Amino acid sequence: MKDLAYLNKFFYKYIWRLIPGVLFVIISNIFGVLPAQVIRIAFDLVTENISTYQLFSGFHRQDMIYQIFGSSLLLFGILVLVLALLRGLFLFFMRQTIIVMSRHIEYDLKNEIYHHYQELSLAFYRRHNTGDLMNRVTEDVSRVRMYLGPGIMYTINTVVLFIMVIYAMLTVNVRLAVFSVLPLPILAVLIYYVNNIIHYRSEKIQERLSGLSSFVQENFSGIRIIKSYVRESFVRKSFAAESENYKTHSMELVKVQALFYPLMLMLVGLSNIITVYIGGIEVMKGNITSGNIAEFIVYLNLLTFPVISLGWVTSLIQRAAASQKRINEFLQEKSEIISPNVAKQNIKGKIEFSNVSFTYPDTGIRALKNLSFTVNPGEMVAIIGRTGSGKSTIANLILRMYDCTGGDVFIDGHPIASLNLEGYRSQIGVVPQDVFLFSDTIANNIAFSADVLEMPRVEQAARDAAVYANIMELEKGFETLIGERGITLSGGQKQRVSIARAIVKQPEILIFDDCLSAVDTRTEEEILNNLGRNMLGKTSIIIAHRISTIKNADKILVMDKGEIIEQGHHQYLMDKKGIYFELYEKQLLEEEENV
Repeated sequence: MKDLAYLNKFFYKYIWRLIPGVLFVIISNIFGVLPAQVIRIAFDLVTENISTYQLFSGFHRQDMIYQIFGSSLLLFGILVLVLALLRGLFLFFMRQTIIVMSRHIEYDLKNEIYHHYQELSLAFYRRHNTGDLMNRVTEDVSRVRMYLGPGIMYTINTVVLFIMVIYAMLTVNVRLAVFSVLPLPILAVLIYYVNNIIHYRSEKIQERLSGLSSFVQENFSGIRIIKSYVRESFVRKSFAAESENYKTHSMELVKVQALFYPLMLMLVGLSNIITVYIGGIEVMKGNITSGNIAEFIVYLNLLTFPVISLGWVTSLIQRAAASQKRINEFLQEKSEIISPNVAKQNIKGKIEFSNVSFTYPDTGIRALKNLSFTVNPGEMVAIIGRTGSGKSTIANLILRMYDCTGGDVFIDGHPIASLNLEGYRSQIGVVPQDVFLFSDTIANNIAFSADVLEMPRVEQAARDAAVYANIMELEKGFETLIGERGITLSGGQKQRVSIARAIVKQPEILIFDDCLSAVDTRTEEEILNNLGRNMLGKTSIIIAHRISTIKNADKILVMDKGEIIEQGHHQYLMDKKGIYFELYEKQLLEEEENV
């Protein structure tokens, strides 16, 4: 239960729903216990009236006694019905308070988890797969809600009903009460033993469910590759194996529950047999009436559902505890990137790397080694180098997706870690290497960074990104819905829509992370010309593989193995005849061969 203790703050928040709910539980159980006493009176009345009726055999008074007897039974029947209706009414009120409270807590918990996910750094998402994260905010929260609603409701109901019924039994006959509930301690031991099994197997089920969700999510995202390589049969067999694993663990839990419930029913039935036997002896001794036996049987039947639900509630609580433990693991994760509590400030765009080193925390790969360079406001700086040379790492550090492991990054002379992160990132536009578009309209994808959709700005950004003509060729133009991850667009169109999304933001710093690879050279030149006009007086960082993309940059950084091996403008580097010159000659030769 220590894992579920995290939820106590929500109980305090909704205390004025919980307290009335508990009161309604108590009142409903009062109306549940009273019919047993009415039945006892009615049963005794039947016994007495039969004797009286037989006593007046042959007299005219016998009909009057029959009528009184019939009216009394009708009255008791109506009374039992009214008590049952009142109990049902308060059970309805109980559900309207406790179950509704659980829905409110579910809403709050999901929002809290999602908000926490957004605060976590990029390194966290590199360590965990999407399916597992989704499972915690959906399936795990649903299991916790079952504890918060039905679990708590039936637990309180069972405890209150047990107290009332046992008290009522003891006031009638202690000996009969003790013998009637004799099987219950055995039931308690059984529940204690089964609890541990349920808890262990519930955790295994949740682990397998996360694995299954991750498998399905990954395969749906990569369905194009699966179909291209004709691997449907292989994936189907893999899914069947994952499903079989999940089914095996689920069946293990179901087998325990399937054995558990019949045992509980058997123990409840045994209580009824003991009640009739011991009750009969007590009636013969004159300690109780036959109506008391009927009363005790009603009490035991009242306990039947709580006893049966006890196992179900126990399972709910154990599964909720397993789910909340998984949720707590993520809620206790701390982001490596902490934004200081300072005011937002406007940036001019000066970027300085001072002896910066960086090693990826999840892989241990050292991406940058004592890197130093300066980008002045308004400059267009290009970064080129082989794959794995650390180009994208520089972009991530400028965005402060990671903190450098050595040295410092300065923005306008201030350490980047001292800036308000939200205010800083709001002034940066980035076009990532791995283009991501949302399942929304093209217009909303371009205007993603804006709070209000302004179509003139969106259309101009599309023109600057050289994608306007392509969009207008579509049947619905800017209102065209893009499939998941932009699947309905070509690679070049996705890149240009992503570029338009960065341009429409009108950022102080714009980062192009190798985002022109799927664009032809003529379109690339048009985009760069428009970029030069839009980013006049603002800082631009262009990461590329093609020298044709960057030759007009103010400064070019040539990287290899996390270090800058050459830097300067295009003509300077060409005259130097070093690595940059070799790359240029090689690319020029490749272009001539392709022609």
